[in-house]
Amino acid sequence: MAEYSRLAQGSFISTGQAKVIQIPFKPEYIEMVNYTATFEAPTSQAVVSAKWFAAMGQGFAVEQVYDATPDLVVDAVIANGFSTFSAGQLLQYGPTLVVTVVSKAAAAAVTTSTAHGLSSGDVVIFQGLFETSTTGMPQINGIPFTVTVTGATTFTIPWNTNQSNYTAISVATTGAPTVKKVLYPYLYFPGQTFISNITLGTTTTIDTTDAHNFVVGQEVAFRIPSQWGTVQLNSLPNTLVPGSPVYGYVIAVTDYNTVVVNIDSSAYTTFNSNQTVASVPGLSYPQIVAVGDVNTGGVQISSGSQLYPPPYYVPIGTTRVNTINGPAIQGAYVNNTAQGFIIGIGTGVNQTSSVLVGTEGDVIHWRAQLNDLLLP
Repeated sequence: MAEYSRLAQGSFISTGQAKVIQIPFKPEYIEMVNYTATFEAPTSQAVVSAKWFAAMGQGFAVEQVYDATPDLVVDAVIANGFSTFSAGQLLQYGPTLVVTVVSKAAAAAVTTSTAHGLSSGDVVIFQGLFETSTTGMPQINGIPFTVTVTGATTFTIPWNTNQSNYTAISVATTGAPTVKKVLYPYLYFPGQTFISNITLGTTTTIDTTDAHNFVVGQEVAFRIPSQWGTVQLNSLPNTLVPGSPVYGYVIAVTDYNTVVVNIDSSAYTTFNSNQTVASVPGLSYPQIVAVGDVNTGGVQISSGSQLYPPPYYVPIGTTRVNTINGPAIQGAYVNNTAQGFIIGIGTGVNQTSSVLVGTEGDVIHWRAQLNDLLLP
């Protein structure tokens, strides 16, 4: 039977970290080939190929792998192998990690008590950032941050904690501060994003805590509580036309978390992220929000492009990630409910150094399948 079966295939260059593959279905069969390990130079503990069937359960795989000789043998992965996912309408989180250090720096450095397993571009949320009952960094609890990974237990976040009202986390006497990965942070985009800094001038530069996913021409509004300073950016009230909101337009996208809008803020109040610990109960955060109906007129079809290119988001750097959506007009919010599978960093039962997703630089080819009929 093949009436309703779905097939997808692709390739990527491994970073040595778990790889999330978004496709328009949850597969029941997955297979992969490590082209580098297979055809270039057999290496001890290199995974050549692997397969997964839904009946195996999440996190499993069977694989062909080179042993220490190296001879080609078979093995099984029983944790962090292949797994499938379907992101719902609410945020989902990874495991809770204990935070041991948060530094005072222009881009705060964070250390976890165990390996965090994050990749640059992942989004995290903190809780309990108290050094004592009255000091620490609880001002940034609950804010989504895009991380830049600097080591197995370290990463940085785009927030200036090198200010007088922030105390470095090093002891945490009031309880263990924690951090969690947001598994699918861009269920809707560009949506709304927290602001970390505002540079005033004839145009206004906005820095955000995670990927804003705005485009040039995007219409935006601001929600800035009074304690953060630059309330003149707020869309209401409009002193010229009461009840009519004032919006700005993105005129430049500097990077994944910086945009320039066309508002002259030269005479506005300076932005203040140096909030006090005492102000944390009930503290609301400044946001930049997408508004309007259309920002780009849809994804263009041009020579060499897909016939119906899906909308995409840019989580960090210049990396573009396609959604699972079909042709669409990109408006203020694109629905990005995600499905697909993950190739993990699990190792074999016998070949315990054989990482399923390969090592950095390996070329991985994959194929995924959803069948018409799944029998016991």
